[in-house]
Amino acid sequence: RIESPPFDRQKILVSIHPQHSDVWFWSIPFSEGRCSVGVVASAERFKDKPADLDACLRAFIDETPQLANVLKNAVWDTPARTIGGYSANVKTLHGNGFALLGNAAEFLDPVFSSGVTIAMRSASMAAGVLNRQLQGESVDWETEFAIPLKRGVDTFRAYVEGWYNGTFQSVIFYPESTPDIRRMISAILAGYAWDERNPFVSEPKRRLRMLSEICADGGS
Repeated sequence: RIESPPFDRQKILVSIHPQHSDVWFWSIPFSEGRCSVGVVASAERFKDKPADLDACLRAFIDETPQLANVLKNAVWDTPARTIGGYSANVKTLHGNGFALLGNAAEFLDPVFSSGVTIAMRSASMAAGVLNRQLQGESVDWETEFAIPLKRGVDTFRAYVEGWYNGTFQSVIFYPESTPDIRRMISAILAGYAWDERNPFVSEPKRRLRMLSEICADGGS
């Protein structure tokens, strides 16, 4: 339970470790006043932390002053738990009598909450193909479902990878970014990862790399 004026309970708070940009925290408010808090980090970052999970989580938080301030009066009412190796994909998205949707098809990473978008998009795409198939049309699940779905998933993947290798964070925290670029990138994170009119969708890795290099050079 959290009582903290700086914490906007209408929003999910994502915090980043001040020394290790690949370590991040989520703070997800619940309506009854409680909050889900957690940390995501590679196994290497846990080596110097306490074995006790509650102490481990608080050690990470204590190293992040802004988040520590938000949680300074928190009442910790649930034991910490851990899960590893959460990212997963499969060999095929469809087969005889089945099509995989949402996280069953691929789970990327929780940082941008892309799971809901992928679930809704995959369901919509599969429903359209299935409806035509049930009407007696000849359909190709690979070209009409799997390949288009993967295109958007790969767009999300480019920004997830950029988050952890630092290229995307350099863009997010660049103080002089233009409104147009902010809108285009925000659109992707809002779920428009299949809109190839957006250049950051049509060429996500190349565009993100170029933009990161520009930000690193101070915009020149």
